[in-house]
Amino acid sequence: MKYDLVRGGMFADKKTYIMSGVGILSAIASYLVGDSDVFVMCQAIFTIGGIYLLRKSDNKTKGK
Repeated sequence: MKYDLVRGGMFADKKTYIMSGVGILSAIASYLVGDSDVFVMCQAIFTIGGIYLLRKSDNKTKGK
């Protein structure tokens, strides 16, 4: 119980998904504020989406 926070707690297997969501929201917010253009936003979203999909496919292969 004491080391549950160190291991990630209830978010232990969801860190990549949370970071992907935050990254996508950050890219959209950057575009809306005017810090980047639409091409930079799309590039960031596709890159972060690729990381999400790589993690998702890695979990499927580990289960078999």
